[in-house]
Amino acid sequence: MQKTLTTLFLFFPFYAFSQTTLNGEIKDSIGRRIDAATITLIRNNKPLKFALSDSGKFYFKDLNSGEYSIIASKIGYRKFERKVVLPKDSILIYLKESINTLNSVTISSTKPLIERKIDRIVFNVENSIIASAGTVWDAISRAPGVQTQSDGAITAQNKSVIVYIDDRPLRLSGDDLSNYLKSLPSDKISQIEIIANPPAKYDAQGAAIINIITKKIIGDGFSLILGSNYTQTKYSNYSGSAVFNYRDGALDIYGNYSYSRRKKEHYESDYVIFSSPGNYADWNGVNDGFRAGKSSNFQFGTDYNFTKNQVVGFLINGYYGDNNRYNSASTKIFNNYETAPDSILNTTNVTDGHSIQYSYNLNYKTKLDTSGQSINFDIDYVPFHNTNDQVVQSETFFNDGSIASMPYSTTSNSDQHINIWSAKVDYGKRIFKKVNFSAGAKYTDIDTKNLFNFVNEGSLISLSNQFDNFEYKEKTTAGYVNINGQLDKLAYQIGFRGEYTSTSSDSKTLDSLNFQNYFHLFPTIYLNYDFDKNNELNFVFGSRINRPDYSRLNPFKYYTSPYNYYEGNPGLKPAYITNYELGYTYQKQYNITFFYRRTTDVFSNITVQDNISKIFYNTQQNLDLSLETGLFASIPVNIFGWWQMNNFVQASIKQEKSAYLQGSYNYHTPSVYANTNQSFLINKKAGLRAEISAWYSSPSIQGIYKLDRTYDVSFGIRKTIFNGQGAIRIAAGDIFYGNAYRINVSYLNQDNGFFEKNDTRNIAMSISYRIGHNKVSDARKRKTASDDEQKRAYN
Repeated sequence: MQKTLTTLFLFFPFYAFSQTTLNGEIKDSIGRRIDAATITLIRNNKPLKFALSDSGKFYFKDLNSGEYSIIASKIGYRKFERKVVLPKDSILIYLKESINTLNSVTISSTKPLIERKIDRIVFNVENSIIASAGTVWDAISRAPGVQTQSDGAITAQNKSVIVYIDDRPLRLSGDDLSNYLKSLPSDKISQIEIIANPPAKYDAQGAAIINIITKKIIGDGFSLILGSNYTQTKYSNYSGSAVFNYRDGALDIYGNYSYSRRKKEHYESDYVIFSSPGNYADWNGVNDGFRAGKSSNFQFGTDYNFTKNQVVGFLINGYYGDNNRYNSASTKIFNNYETAPDSILNTTNVTDGHSIQYSYNLNYKTKLDTSGQSINFDIDYVPFHNTNDQVVQSETFFNDGSIASMPYSTTSNSDQHINIWSAKVDYGKRIFKKVNFSAGAKYTDIDTKNLFNFVNEGSLISLSNQFDNFEYKEKTTAGYVNINGQLDKLAYQIGFRGEYTSTSSDSKTLDSLNFQNYFHLFPTIYLNYDFDKNNELNFVFGSRINRPDYSRLNPFKYYTSPYNYYEGNPGLKPAYITNYELGYTYQKQYNITFFYRRTTDVFSNITVQDNISKIFYNTQQNLDLSLETGLFASIPVNIFGWWQMNNFVQASIKQEKSAYLQGSYNYHTPSVYANTNQSFLINKKAGLRAEISAWYSSPSIQGIYKLDRTYDVSFGIRKTIFNGQGAIRIAAGDIFYGNAYRINVSYLNQDNGFFEKNDTRNIAMSISYRIGHNKVSDARKRKTASDDEQKRAYN
């Protein structure tokens, strides 16, 4: 045995010298990887080997040293051809878009606005003037099937999401998430990926994923990109950003900084009808105020390549945010069906909050051989600190203006610390030539500490001072395996992920201790069968888990008036989601997909009203079942060479069923969401384009909530400047102010609702300019160990 090993060891250097490999990557003119390009290797004027690019990469092995010709081609791009001498480590190929002239009309081959891949829908933001004229938050709201809300919540195809940037989750949610995305100009991103059924390599947390892909710059050297955005609503809003990248040989240094100031008007009207035998009261409120804030975001990272197969990197992200809310509410109280109010409750609510978050990541990646075998290690530490101070003051007057009772005043403050430690390892290998295998493991430890104080300085009703020390801990151990490949006309991807989670929540004041331990397996299947070049059949199956954000678990009461408050529920359980999809695609662009989605133990905000004491509050509860069945379709239409249309439609029937309070409900509601984008080429030579975008969402349901329709119509225009080095965009958003929320509850003794407007009608202008080298590679993108946990920390 020893003699055999010695012989192999001595022979290997000579074999390796005579046989070599060639790795390659193929991109378009702005650095996006190109899939399904044909690469041909020629020697002695004869084709020797062929390959198709997969995620922009290709690979040849078992080659002899010497001179070859390499040709790369794809429809819509100019053919690439050049000489290459082996041995050579790798080659980078850029394909330029082809330009054809027909009857004096110039047509450039570009990506469609909406693309469908085996596991995701891609929205090409850079092809949309309106989406790229404002902020990233605006761009997300334009993506097909995606809706945003004023509280920072985002849904995709009616499912809650986790937001990623370049395959790294954003570590923020709620107001912090929306404020961060509003501080980033959208002309810095190229695509938004809507991953309704994420593969096994992603954490099982969250029903869906939105992945934001930033623009890529090519080559070595230095580059600085400056951008600014100004938006006029009732108030002025602006943001500025700078992105730099420097690469020289083995060293890569990169970073960015953005700053924003925001102020938006907030209007809300609400009602609560308290009805009991012999007693009827109608409380009607009008709430005027604003939401203001400023934030700074930064990133600094460095990568060092020890060899062509080994890289180590360090990455730090930081976020500083100040948020201010002011509300002035007047509630008229009508008793016993009287037409004039008996009394008026005036309340002011002022909240100041401050957030600081850092995330530190250490990464090491090594390629073990030329067949794609690699190992990746990540260690993360994420500390987060948040404080909130609130002052609520109320006075009650009779209808004649006289004081009904003593003024009411409360102050409260909260102090939250969250620490997240994570570590993960990922392994990948190509097996059987056409099959890619990957596996990994991950461990996460989360510790949150929350201190709360509530002081009653005078009350219309009896409210005692409160103090609470709430702690929440969560430990998760996970592992996954995933394979993908091609069998003749069938492309497949199959994965399994297992997660074991242990949680504990402890409220010192309430003497409430809750433990949960659970294990779950999450399979995913993606199948794509090509009947021919024009017809494809797709099938998707996946299961996910949705764990409640920490704020939903917190039992402390936040009072907005002496009769109204919010409290969390430390006993909430996670929700489980199962998805099925069956779709048909024609000519790689027209798609119709039927889907079935089942969610059990749905946790949701619910309202509770006491018709005797006139107390109304919001809390959290697990509901039994949410089931949705329907279809969605993507239909692009090229009307003329200068006028293109992209349409997305989703229609479904949604069932919400659960026991709740002393009864139960079983609602069935049809709903429709439609999105259309009209793009016009006005003058190509001058770089002038225009766009009209509109979407409509019909009435729907969510638990006991009945949601009214919403819609949006927007217009934008774009002009390139400074010989293509810069661009200016102007857009008018929500022209008819249709993006307002109206929600009603009518269930048992619950009769309430509200109407909310959030200053969505606006005019926005953005300017961007690139300084320095025009061919600079982006910093290495990597998904850190703690990314999937951090989002839940910041609600």
